[in-house]
Amino acid sequence: MKLLLTSGGVTNASIEAALVEMLGKPVAESSALAIPTATYGHQMCDPGNAWRFLAGESPAPMCDLGWASIGVLELTALPSMDRERWVPWVEQADALLVDGGDATYLAHWMRESGLADLLPGLTDTVWVGLSAGSMVMTPRIGEPFVSWRPEGWSDETLGVVDFSIYPHVGMNPMEGADRWAAPLGVEAYALDDQSAIAVVDGETTVVSEGTWRHLPLVSR
Repeated sequence: MKLLLTSGGVTNASIEAALVEMLGKPVAESSALAIPTATYGHQMCDPGNAWRFLAGESPAPMCDLGWASIGVLELTALPSMDRERWVPWVEQADALLVDGGDATYLAHWMRESGLADLLPGLTDTVWVGLSAGSMVMTPRIGEPFVSWRPEGWSDETLGVVDFSIYPHVGMNPMEGADRWAAPLGVEAYALDDQSAIAVVDGETTVVSEGTWRHLPLVSR
């Protein structure tokens, strides 16, 4: 799977160019599935957040990029369905557009639904994450970013990549990034909403028209 891990969506020409390169064709010739699930796990989000994401009315460009076709994949619904029905939807999509919210809630439902198990086989699919939709691919998100706290909760996510992400620099102070990263045990990147990380064939590239910072692994 190709990963485009954004803080604030496809917010500028450089991030959009990276997306097109990953797709191998224009957005207007590509199909997408939008995943709003993480929204429901965050205490500061409500159904309006999910609607704005899906309707292309949010300040984070994702669903409104001019896709040839777009559908909604709600992960909490998938365990009640036969896999033979929904797996082809995922396999046929060129891109998965994954909204923000709570990354640990999203990780839970990716595992419960079976989507997480599909990821290694989706070699040509582009995962376009927004905030928590990006952070879910990291090993840990850090305690301050955990909103969903059931019994036995942790800040661990899927670990598809080997670094963590500190998003929304500007709203979240850059000076807080080092303190956040110190207990994680992995390297990290601090990104503003004009920045993203592209991961293709194991190679990591920062794509930015804004502010970002690499946070090396802190020895403890």
